[in-house]
Amino acid sequence: MAHLGSRRTRALALPVGLALTVSLGFLPTGAATASPVDGGPAAAVSADGPKLSYVVNTQGGPGTVKQVRKAVERAGGTVVIAYDRIGVLVVHSQNPDFAQSIRGVRGVDSAGATRTNPIVPQATKDIGVEQPLTAQEERGAAARATADQDPMEPLQWDLPAIKADKAHQKSLGSRKVTVAVIDTGVDDTHPDLAPNFDRNASANCVTGAPDTTAGSWRPNAGESPHGTHVAGTIAAAKNGVGVTGVAPGVKVAGIKVANPDGYFYTESVVCGFMWAADHGVDVTNNSYYTDPWLFNCKDDPDQGALVESVARATRYAERKGTVNVAASGNSAEDLAADTIEDSTSPNDGDTVTRTIDPKKCFDIPTMLPGVVTVSATGAKGLKASYSNYGNGVIDVAAPGGDSTSYQSPEPPATSGLILSTLPGGAYGYMAGTSMASPHVAGVVALIKSTHPHASALAVKALLLAEADATACGAPYDIDGDGTVDAVCEGGKHRNGFYGAGVVNALNAVRW
Repeated sequence: MAHLGSRRTRALALPVGLALTVSLGFLPTGAATASPVDGGPAAAVSADGPKLSYVVNTQGGPGTVKQVRKAVERAGGTVVIAYDRIGVLVVHSQNPDFAQSIRGVRGVDSAGATRTNPIVPQATKDIGVEQPLTAQEERGAAARATADQDPMEPLQWDLPAIKADKAHQKSLGSRKVTVAVIDTGVDDTHPDLAPNFDRNASANCVTGAPDTTAGSWRPNAGESPHGTHVAGTIAAAKNGVGVTGVAPGVKVAGIKVANPDGYFYTESVVCGFMWAADHGVDVTNNSYYTDPWLFNCKDDPDQGALVESVARATRYAERKGTVNVAASGNSAEDLAADTIEDSTSPNDGDTVTRTIDPKKCFDIPTMLPGVVTVSATGAKGLKASYSNYGNGVIDVAAPGGDSTSYQSPEPPATSGLILSTLPGGAYGYMAGTSMASPHVAGVVALIKSTHPHASALAVKALLLAEADATACGAPYDIDGDGTVDAVCEGGKHRNGFYGAGVVNALNAVRW
């Protein structure tokens, strides 16, 4: 099935006529060697190339970073920020030979350009249209809501799908737990988000360095509502207004990493994980892939450096106690296949078609070790038509929505998509693995609320153990045309469609 809209975020634009939504061992092996740039007088370097952003990964700690900083300057680079704790520097340079030059410096492990286009303002791209909640739907839902439901909760078929409605009778989650939405920005003025918003854990990381100016974490006018929708799924307050989140008693933070064009570049993503880790965040939600490469191949000097930078940041966050949750993607690809054809990279310049090996080329942060990888299900509990899958890659599944032509919900819900918050106090539907991942982040927050002293590894183990094991089932023919659309490999307790199973919020609060 062909899909429309952006593949950068994990939200999906379903075909027109069905639904409109917002579109939305990893170490390089090359050994660094000494070169004349290590010391002595600075050689003349070119500064007439396009201004690009780079990440430089060092082989040691603060001492090595300090040494490499000097070499960066001699090579025509300017350090934007140095993350000494993981040995990653964010650098700008107009020297076309900067990456090649700095790779030869003693103490440098790898270095690569984070984009293929210069750092210049670009026009905002049309990435789709959200499907807003109609006044009629709102009135109908409110009329059906019970005393213990928020007005629009009857339209949220996704909550009972993971037993979140029953979980809320036992616990809404702890105010001591914070989930950070690393995304396009969160509108913390929304009446369903304001009660739970954690300003101290929020920032704008678009440049690669955190900006804590008040409101910097919000989406600007014309920017994607994606992050705000994700935040509502996680922690919309149970306050008699609008919708209810999976963990409506926990705090939610916004870490903005998408630039005005909707690109999630490596330096921004690294900043997001580092900020979350250093500010007490318990869970991060990552419903995007790191631009400009859908898959980053370790044997490419630039792409390998990007993998290493993000991997260092996710490992650092996990060591600090953060569980990182990520969406698997909307391309209906088997991420455990021998080969995958990538025809969309780089997405900020001239694309090329290439055949990649997903064991060597990674969607980051989704395919990094330790990251919880989430596939999407529809209202009937089947793998969503668009969701990526892969035996040994998918950890768990959760509702992400699907076309009502494939999976329609039980009344009173009318849409097979996921209803949540939109900027400006609005509500609307979206679908994608972007919407599945925050369901899992919410369940992780409930587990952390129940087990406040559990490590990140222990929380992840509980998430998998408490999930509802889901077998592959009948051959997967989601559109009913007689042709198998995807092959599910594995047994009931671990397979390529659902991983360890569909997450269970009730188990999260009672075990």
